[in-house]
Amino acid sequence: MHRAVLPGILAMAAIVVASNILVQFLFGQWLTWGAFTYPLAFLVTDVMNRVYGPRTARKVVFAGFVTGVICSFVGTQISGEFGPLVTLRIALASGTAFLTAQVLDIVIFDRLREGRWWRAPVVSTLIGSSVDTALFFTVAFSASLTVLEPANDVGWANEALPLLGVGPVVPLWASLAVADWCVKLALALAALIPFRLIVRRMTAQIA
Repeated sequence: MHRAVLPGILAMAAIVVASNILVQFLFGQWLTWGAFTYPLAFLVTDVMNRVYGPRTARKVVFAGFVTGVICSFVGTQISGEFGPLVTLRIALASGTAFLTAQVLDIVIFDRLREGRWWRAPVVSTLIGSSVDTALFFTVAFSASLTVLEPANDVGWANEALPLLGVGPVVPLWASLAVADWCVKLALALAALIPFRLIVRRMTAQIA
């Protein structure tokens, strides 16, 4: 079983590290490059869940969580133009969102594993991704939660602007959240192809 867990742990750790690095680089007005790598964590979790079961998937998620904590700690020690690259609120938001969403993904996937092959990964990832986005952006940037870190000025994230530049006026962080959520949903559907191929190959190797 240790050999079975290792590839999943390494893949999850690589995704978490890459996402923590790429989130510093903008992609357009509403996204960062990290938005395109982070959703792959759900693919890894679902593959491990399908092939080895929820217990193994939880081990992989925990390894990803620990990796994320380490990345956050390193980020707090590096100063950028506006202070530490990672604030307490961002670290708390990141860890809470990741662990909650991934565990929820595992539970939902396991409940639906007996249905059509695509049902479990689609439903679990869509719900998990939605929870992840809502938790992260709310905890990290909402003005109503400044009590979490009073010294951290998140005024820039609460600037009132049209949603994605065209919709109703909302805080900037809401536009960032919606854009991130849309990418997660698109990648959840695109990931069905590699999910199917990887599961088939791993299952064949086990057999």
